[in-house]
Amino acid sequence: MTESMELKDLVCGMDVSDTSEYDSQLKTKDYYFCSLKCKTKFDAAPQEYIKKDCCGHCDKSKDSEPHAKNNAEIKPAIKTSKDAIYTCPMHLEIEQVGPGTCPKCGMALEPKDVSISATKTQYTCPMHPQILEDEPVNCPICGMALEATTVSLDDENPELKDMSRRLTWSAVLAIPVFLLAMVADLVPNLLPSQLSMSTVQWLEFLLASPVIIWGGWPFYVRAIDSIKSWNLNMFTLIGLGVSVSYVYSIIALMLPDFFPSAMRSPEGLVHVYFEAAAVITALVLLGQVLELRARSQTNAAIKLLLGLAPKTARVISANGDEKDIPLEQVQVGDHLRIRPGEKIPVDGEVLEGNSSVDESMVTGEPIPVSKTASQQLIGATVNGIGSLVMRADKVGADTLLAQIVKLVADAQRSRAPIQKMADTVAGYFVPVVVLIAAIAFAVWFFFGPAPAFAYALINFVAVLIIACPCALGLATPISIMVGTGRGALEGVLIKNAESLEILEKVDTLVIDKTGTLTEGKPKLVSVTINSDHSQSLDKKQVLAWVAGLEKYSEHPLANAIVQGAKDRNIDAIEVSDFESVTGMGVTGSVNGRSLLLGNLKLMEQQNISKAQSNSDKIFFAQADALRSEGQTVMLLAFDGEPAALIGVADPIKASTADAIAQLHKQGITAVMLTGDNAVTAHAVAKKLNIDRVEADVLPEQKAIIVKELQAAGKIVAMAGDGINDAPALAQAQVGIAMGTGTDVAMESAGVTLVKGDLRGIVKAIILSRATMRNIRQNLFFAFIYNALGVPIAAGVLYPFFGILLSPMIAAAAMSFSSVSVILNALRLKNQKLS
Repeated sequence: MTESMELKDLVCGMDVSDTSEYDSQLKTKDYYFCSLKCKTKFDAAPQEYIKKDCCGHCDKSKDSEPHAKNNAEIKPAIKTSKDAIYTCPMHLEIEQVGPGTCPKCGMALEPKDVSISATKTQYTCPMHPQILEDEPVNCPICGMALEATTVSLDDENPELKDMSRRLTWSAVLAIPVFLLAMVADLVPNLLPSQLSMSTVQWLEFLLASPVIIWGGWPFYVRAIDSIKSWNLNMFTLIGLGVSVSYVYSIIALMLPDFFPSAMRSPEGLVHVYFEAAAVITALVLLGQVLELRARSQTNAAIKLLLGLAPKTARVISANGDEKDIPLEQVQVGDHLRIRPGEKIPVDGEVLEGNSSVDESMVTGEPIPVSKTASQQLIGATVNGIGSLVMRADKVGADTLLAQIVKLVADAQRSRAPIQKMADTVAGYFVPVVVLIAAIAFAVWFFFGPAPAFAYALINFVAVLIIACPCALGLATPISIMVGTGRGALEGVLIKNAESLEILEKVDTLVIDKTGTLTEGKPKLVSVTINSDHSQSLDKKQVLAWVAGLEKYSEHPLANAIVQGAKDRNIDAIEVSDFESVTGMGVTGSVNGRSLLLGNLKLMEQQNISKAQSNSDKIFFAQADALRSEGQTVMLLAFDGEPAALIGVADPIKASTADAIAQLHKQGITAVMLTGDNAVTAHAVAKKLNIDRVEADVLPEQKAIIVKELQAAGKIVAMAGDGINDAPALAQAQVGIAMGTGTDVAMESAGVTLVKGDLRGIVKAIILSRATMRNIRQNLFFAFIYNALGVPIAAGVLYPFFGILLSPMIAAAAMSFSSVSVILNALRLKNQKLS
């Protein structure tokens, strides 16, 4: 690439200079951009823009592997390379290349873009497989040309791994420090006689130092960053409080004579706070590990979605030969063979064959769809017992599955954690506390009694210790822990604190129909006899006939009819002359008398008219009425005359009506989204008193409708059970999955109802309101004792009563606030949820 080309924005074509603040480095070349938007697009797929800019004469073998685009796009995942753009989930304006922490709130940054690959192409030597290179060079051992191979990207969260290691060692050391300090302070007579108090303090120092210095190091870095950017947050107070109490304790341990005699014990020792600093550090590490673990689990839904796609496809060559190739090698226009029971590899069109395809992952509907020539197929759906030949129309990132993955990833990243509340409070609290501590130090230093510096330091430390956010660190997680445990006892599993926080504000519940409102499996629900045959036929006999017909049928609803007969203890009658009429139904005979079971087209083909008699008119009108109730209706003709109607439907769950009524009492609007047709959808909605219905909705449309509701100011919870619901579950402020549904839905949602009972949503909302109320109370307790103690710690009572609040009393007040928080949170165990 020439120098002039390097000074052109490859995305939009604008001229730029090498002084632009937006630049990226790829291999050894620098690329400059006019805006962050162009830079982000380039970083997401650099080869696309480099390829467009290439003159076509240069060798791109090192930068672009054949089929690399398809290989990458087939399997979206979170980008983990050092060149990826990372952003803060709480402050989306914060962006940087590579991982790090937010300068405003201190949270770990997350990848902004969904990468186009969960695997990548590397090159290995066939003789030395330990050799892996990013480029097709020669083997450094034997000199052979390396061959392409696909390797999985390591998506382990390095920060979670690091924090977990720090937590483990910090807990191992902090627990004995805490126990040793408590015994020494409360029941010193239990200590061994040879263990002096001076030795105890030195032991505390040796055990606590690794926790405070090594375990808490990330917090000091974040605290310093927050001060540099003047975005004070919890890490500011934690870093300041822990470090000051630690430094104070070291001075007290090593220079006890520096303190006034009133502060020294008969042994000449000054009280130290190593245990407080160590325990605070371990608690904050625990909170960070829990947060990082919850956030890393959001990628589980994406991994499950990626697993839906088949690994290979059977391609038909121009000469008719067939062979299996890796999915990433499928090209637009390829002809593919889909054998019975196989997954559809990519999106495309049927060229040959007839079959039924299970598209429930997309539509959510349990009834497979018949497919013939010219009809569309969706990748990752499952073929039935027929064989199909298809043309690949969309591959890689263009497939519907890839779009669903992107929707899920985009929506998951848009959430703000509950910790924002504590950070907001800390943002005001921290500067006030530091200011008061500084004023206290200055007043005591210039106007206090001798030794002025010692008194100034003691009061400075007392203010910071009493303000140290030990209870603040407990306020949220302890309530969340107790609240989620209470929910679990009721079959309501809450994955993360964000969901519990937002549930209390929900005013709109978006509900999928199939599997959520209904049982998600078609069942035989009605048998209606034509009045002309009411004397000669009964329902038991009709069911025996149709079960006999359908046990030979490949129709998607056949199993529901056969199972319905079994459930009613009706044995299927043997049917002869069975024949399947594609797209219409089945025919056969019993004792020489003809049977036809199918749709209206089959009846018309056999000249069975709607208008032969008044009873026939009524009969066919009944069929229309059953369809309006959401049933799929099949007509049975006996000896050329309309005899019975067989209705199959997805039954509404017994608990659904009561759940909707309870939700209305909570002031929540119910909106039903379904991929089913409008007639069925409105029939279900009418029975359940649903407020709004959206039918014939595709997965991406579900997420769009949720966005529209959110744009209108609604706080939306989405309840669903299928893969097709995953984008909307992730987009909604709270996703609620049925425990009877798919793993993808449960991973995309923040709440899972173990029993699949919608009444669990009411319990979850009540629990959320109680928990959030409890958290606010805890935040009050976390600050009230500290806030009241701060002026006393600063020494405002000394001129009047001669009272100073020693750091030990300050620590006691801090501990008391923690006890109050814990006791208050435990009240949630007795919370009624109905």
